Amino acid sequence: MTLLAGEFAPYGASHWGAVAVFAAGAAVLILLGRRLATEESRLRFSRGLALVLLVLHLPMQLYVLLPEQFGLGHSLPLQLSDLAWIAAVVALWTHARWALALTYYWNLTLTVQALATPALRGADFPDFGFLMFFSQHILEVWAAVFLIWGLRLRPDWWGYRLTLLVTAVWAVVMSVVNPLIGANYGFLSEKPPAGSLLDLMGGWPWYLFIGYALLNGAWALMTWPWAVITARSSRPVG
Repeated sequence: MTLLAGEFAPYGASHWGAVAVFAAGAAVLILLGRRLATEESRLRFSRGLALVLLVLHLPMQLYVLLPEQFGLGHSLPLQLSDLAWIAAVVALWTHARWALALTYYWNLTLTVQALATPALRGADFPDFGFLMFFSQHILEVWAAVFLIWGLRLRPDWWGYRLTLLVTAVWAVVMSVVNPLIGANYGFLSEKPPAGSLLDLMGGWPWYLFIGYALLNGAWALMTWPWAVITARSSRPVG
């Protein structure tokens, strides 16, 4: 595929710049989170981040719903990343167990994959579409990093099972919706054109089952260390 001048190219300067912003911001949020000494200050700062996430995401969602931008295949908030930012806002605001689980598992695997292999077609930085795509995905991962490593809230096996269930239900629903509206939300109908890890998992529908199985294993590995830490910390001394 030939790229036009000014068109976004994966692994170009703007892509690496976005990755650098993500890494630097994640480190800052971890340090800030660990400096918050009281539960009140932790919750206040966390809710501030939730408001930032909400204020930045709502205009983006409204933008793609404008008549000149609207398309059934990309404007509806049906991607897991759309659900992930909502879960992140709730997790930051409430520290609810279920929202923390969805934020952790979705954003540190699926959203990170979107950052690593962005399925973004259009103008490069500073185009609004570019800023919308990367700010949304970066903020979602930042939320998970802050909650888990900054505030040290711990995922558990209950959250692991919940996330697997919610993800499976979403996939089943979208597998029905996508053909009805001629869309490909979640890349459930076909793989992204830009290339991704799905290319290593065979053709449709096999890559869906293989991908879900890999998520099952990856999320289990992401749960196990925290479960061990929790068990050790609750073990009586002596």
